[in-house]
Amino acid sequence: MNMLAHRRLPLLAATVTLIVHAIANPHYGFFRDELYFIICGRHPAFGYVDQPPVIPLIAAFTQIFGHSLFLLRLVPALCAAASVYVSCLLVVELGGGVFAQVLTSIAVAVCPVLLTFGTMLTTDAMNLWLWPLIALWLLRISKGADARWWLAIGAALGCSALTKYSVLFFGVALLIGLVLTPQRRILVTPWFAAGMALAAAMILPNFLWQAHYGFPMLELLRNGQLDKNIVLSPPAYLLSELLITGPLLWVVWIFGLVWMLARPPFRWLGYAYVTLIVMMIVAHGKHYYPADVYPYLFAAGSIAIESLTIKRQALRTGIASLALATSAIIVPYALPILPERAFIRYDDAVGFARAAASEHARVGVMPWQNWADMHGWPEMAATVARVYAALPSNERARAAIVARNYGEAAAIDFFGTAYGLPAALSGHNQYYLWGSRGFSGDVLIAVGWSAADLKQTYDDVTPAATLSSPYARPGEGDGIVYLCRHPRRPLNAVWPAIRFYE
Repeated sequence: MNMLAHRRLPLLAATVTLIVHAIANPHYGFFRDELYFIICGRHPAFGYVDQPPVIPLIAAFTQIFGHSLFLLRLVPALCAAASVYVSCLLVVELGGGVFAQVLTSIAVAVCPVLLTFGTMLTTDAMNLWLWPLIALWLLRISKGADARWWLAIGAALGCSALTKYSVLFFGVALLIGLVLTPQRRILVTPWFAAGMALAAAMILPNFLWQAHYGFPMLELLRNGQLDKNIVLSPPAYLLSELLITGPLLWVVWIFGLVWMLARPPFRWLGYAYVTLIVMMIVAHGKHYYPADVYPYLFAAGSIAIESLTIKRQALRTGIASLALATSAIIVPYALPILPERAFIRYDDAVGFARAAASEHARVGVMPWQNWADMHGWPEMAATVARVYAALPSNERARAAIVARNYGEAAAIDFFGTAYGLPAALSGHNQYYLWGSRGFSGDVLIAVGWSAADLKQTYDDVTPAATLSSPYARPGEGDGIVYLCRHPRRPLNAVWPAIRFYE
């Protein structure tokens, strides 16, 4: 019976995780980045200013039969389920039993940052299971598995890099962990070189795309550190890792780190984690950038706790129950399950929103930025459509819609097709490279801009409508849509000046 449970538990845990996410994920509305990914994916390319190509292509594919928040968010739900499944396999590979699998499943499924990755389709979703999978295959090779598994590792690294570049830090950290331990022997094989060559070949088209455009991703990261992101001191960064992994679940992964560092066969994984965190601190990465590493730490920590609670079934039940109960406090911040007003009251009591912020941003009625960025987009497109429809026919034919950021532009593009709106323009990130699309700019509908900015180019700047969405981000849910005429210069002449990568 115990062996049967050992084999079936990973699949059971993954199934439960998938069901929970499939039910809970598709609420509120499309997240700003999800809209942006969909629009980028409708312009297939080897790369984009601020992301590799895979997630946009997947996002666009989920919408080919019409708007579907369920299908879009089924993708991260599947990734979350796969993460739980692979994490249970890591427990088995590390020598753990049924209880360690149960505790690992709970930890990976309800850890706040990982739970969030499984909720929205972002560039973190795929790595939710790819990073643990890479660790699993490396672990198997270190224990004597066929060296040809390096090809699978290379393919996983390539896929991961084509969803988010942070896997390059993870790969370097794993390499350093291996070099510092006797497990470095697994690098001495032509299959290692073959696997890395495969990863490089997969990444090369995206690298060449970035090189062709002057590596805009590097400029974007620099600008983010200067103006947008909250740069944490080393102690604050370490504290934030405890915060984003849950009220008590951090105890599990710290147990896991100590457990691995104390055992020579697995020490390289502990070194890899330490190296990764140091690199992230030095590079001023956001606190969630290394979060996909925690499944293997949870697996090791669960084994450590399992070994300390042998023949103490009541204690094990209490630990698992406590892990669930304490993490439930954060669940409304990771799954959109509470009505908006109920969530606002909840945050007033808990106060987690401000503590977990990773960017400088104005806080509105909806205090949690993720949820605020799921509101206001259909209303924005409808408002812009009313302004557009009210124009005289001769002006409507040549009117351009220019949004301040990619979220606004993508919302207008995604929801605006129902109103017959032209493609939106913006100088933000990938939208800048798509250019002014031939519009002269002599009639312009401006979204997200201030009147002062617009009057630097236009002689006639008139408020045309006011946006109204109380739960959206300030400036987007309550901003003014301006109608601009009589430009001093054509739009293509001012286009370079409105570029910003952030």
